[in-house]
Amino acid sequence: MSAGFEKADTSSEIDGTPAEADLQTALFDVVCDSLSAAFIIYDKNDHLIFASRQILEFFPLSAEMLKPGTRLRDFLGAIYDTGVRQQYEVRQGGALSREDWLSQKIASHWRERFDAVERHGADSWVRFVKRRLPGGYGVTIVSDISEDKKREEQWRSDLERVQLTEDILDNLPFPLFVKDRNLTYVAVNLAFCAKYQTTADEVLGRKSGDLFSPEIAKRFEESDRHVLETGEMSISRQRQISRDGIERDIVSRKHRIGKPGRYFLVSTTQDLPRDGADLEEFDRASSVTTSTNQSYRRAYVPVPSAVERREPAAMEAIVPENFSGRKILVVTADLAAEAAALRTLAKYGFESCSVRGEDEEERFLEIATSSGISLDLLIIDNQMGMRCLELAEQYGIPSLVMDGFQIANELTFQIARHFNRNSRNNGAGTDSDWEISISDDTIGLQVLVAEDNDINQIVFTQILEGLGYRHMIAATGDEVVRLWAEHRPQVVLMDISLPGFNGFEAARVIRQMEEAGGAARTPIIGVLTQAFERDRAECVKSGMDDVIMKPVSPDMLEAIFQKYLVEEGVRVRTSA
Repeated sequence: MSAGFEKADTSSEIDGTPAEADLQTALFDVVCDSLSAAFIIYDKNDHLIFASRQILEFFPLSAEMLKPGTRLRDFLGAIYDTGVRQQYEVRQGGALSREDWLSQKIASHWRERFDAVERHGADSWVRFVKRRLPGGYGVTIVSDISEDKKREEQWRSDLERVQLTEDILDNLPFPLFVKDRNLTYVAVNLAFCAKYQTTADEVLGRKSGDLFSPEIAKRFEESDRHVLETGEMSISRQRQISRDGIERDIVSRKHRIGKPGRYFLVSTTQDLPRDGADLEEFDRASSVTTSTNQSYRRAYVPVPSAVERREPAAMEAIVPENFSGRKILVVTADLAAEAAALRTLAKYGFESCSVRGEDEEERFLEIATSSGISLDLLIIDNQMGMRCLELAEQYGIPSLVMDGFQIANELTFQIARHFNRNSRNNGAGTDSDWEISISDDTIGLQVLVAEDNDINQIVFTQILEGLGYRHMIAATGDEVVRLWAEHRPQVVLMDISLPGFNGFEAARVIRQMEEAGGAARTPIIGVLTQAFERDRAECVKSGMDDVIMKPVSPDMLEAIFQKYLVEEGVRVRTSA
């Protein structure tokens, strides 16, 4: 190579170009083509030895300027005179004079290593890689990186757009989530995390079945798939008991966005005002404008400072500091539920521990009592024996009975409701507490539960009391029929395996009595332990209107009541 350089060095002193130089030039051009780059090679006197023809693709130069022997200064001056590379700099207010520009460029060519990226237009970027070899020879490689820079700028723009989108979503006052076509959560906002007392990391990448009970997850996914498949908007209004134990009317909307093959589901949830009242923002507004005909109202609400922190919805009615020192014992053999429960309790400042059976519970309560330790609450898994609940009653300790799913996923909701209810019963509530009242004209029985299992009876009682429904529980099929005839409830929840009449037989008797007496039809809901098709078919055959699966949850029962209750027998109001 160096021999070729020596021959090329003298090319400016002779008229012709040696055959070896022609071959060398052709080989260099082939290499430049394969690399999609232009090469410039110059000697220690800054005379060109080789300049590939690809240079003309970057600068509109005369081909004469590429000949070996051309001074580097003249070559660079010709580039400056084309005005191509400095046009963009002029618009940016950074152009140099010709001499200053040449001096700067010559200096960069004499540096051992020098890399630079220059913008030659609105959408054109060129990269220069310069090396000065130990023998004095210099090499410059010129390449077009416009596509790479465009991708980089697009990537940066996409990141900014994603950040902007996240900022917009997180500042929305109502919960919002996005699912992909596989019904996997791909985005949630801060309001969603606050409402359900979770974090984005615990939700993203999961499905409804991972977060909710099977019954609720199935209901969610049915509407999700309908919206994704048809493009129709889904809108539903329902009464929901929130995680702070308060009933609210909510409206949920689901939309499909995107293009075929890349559809996404966007869902929003908003609490509706109670009894026709304004949205709560009007109470916090600095000014409210009302039209003369009451057709609209506008409010300007001050933005809270960044240092203010809103507690999650489930804990709004209870100051977290009040939990410090409260002692809770968890009784469960479910290791996953146990770990989740202790983690949740520690998060809110409870002193908690767990036992895994009635014998351990009995020994623990004996030791605690002898040591003068007072427990505030027992959390009992409904898979434990009845003895666990009897021990709680024996020692005078309040208890909550839940299934493993509720212990792992709904513990905060259940505890908040328990302490809220106890606070109100003890007269400790504030003026802003909500209470359930029964109007004089709706004093009838709303829900009749047919359930012979002691633990399940407690679960139904806790849920129905928390939801505010008037109910009775029958332990046998014969008792169900008797209580139905006496009280004519608005809905019956019928376990199918009952002593005496089983659930199917009790339902048939009730239907026969309705026909004989001309009574209105009472909705009967079968409560199944397993989803056997023969049981579902037998429920329909016996005259039942619907079925639900155990374990039951507040959301599951609320959905059934909204569908079948004749009238709403409870009203939520602010205590005077």
